[in-house]
Amino acid sequence: MHRAAFVHAGLNGNYTARRVGAADLAQAVADLRRPGVLGANLSLPHKESAVALLESLTPAARAIGAVNTIVHMDGQLRGDNTDAPGLLAALADADAPTGGLSVVLGAGGAARAAVYALRQAGREVLIVNRTHARAQALAAELGGRAAWPETAPWAAVTLLVNASSAGLDAPHDSPLSTFPALDPRALVYDMVYQPAETRLLRDARRAGLRAENGLGMLAHQARLAFAAWTGADVPVRVFLEALHAAADAP
Repeated sequence: MHRAAFVHAGLNGNYTARRVGAADLAQAVADLRRPGVLGANLSLPHKESAVALLESLTPAARAIGAVNTIVHMDGQLRGDNTDAPGLLAALADADAPTGGLSVVLGAGGAARAAVYALRQAGREVLIVNRTHARAQALAAELGGRAAWPETAPWAAVTLLVNASSAGLDAPHDSPLSTFPALDPRALVYDMVYQPAETRLLRDARRAGLRAENGLGMLAHQARLAFAAWTGADVPVRVFLEALHAAADAP
């Protein structure tokens, strides 16, 4: 995506992936202060633990307590969270219902961004997590309510967002052992984009519901990150086209 964005913007730049273990995170972040480095993205499980390694945070990143984007500015590192606005943009593209109850599955860094975003959009949010205490803590911090999967008012749910790692690289895994009966208007949005078709999405479609994977959110958050690094406003279609081209490649 970002390589395609550099080309579209006429900029000389590169973007590479690097696998970093927890023990190496501090050094990997410190390396971003080198001249010529614009910044980086963070994925699970580093979105929360990287916060303490940065000089400053945007208001959204500070409120969420997690970063997915680091911006290098004259030797200083600023943490941002483009997951939250990226999710809202993807939900708008998917024509998600605006009324009713929204459920966020998970309580980690991605869930924090989802709860923050949905609360900022004025939605009523319920947080469901296998560890109920973590859901309660997240609700107390960012708003919303925590619920057990067995007692959640599923029939009132018009938006279900999977912000857990369930399904990530494991298409037979699901954050819900039994798929609940949701409002017929409901959209099921899985932040997971690899694999493109998770068990949660298959269960939703079998129930007659609309379902989307996290590819749109990935593109929107990437567009915002690229703009933070370079100042270039590249259309989201450039990122989406690059993602689809990669998915279709043999």
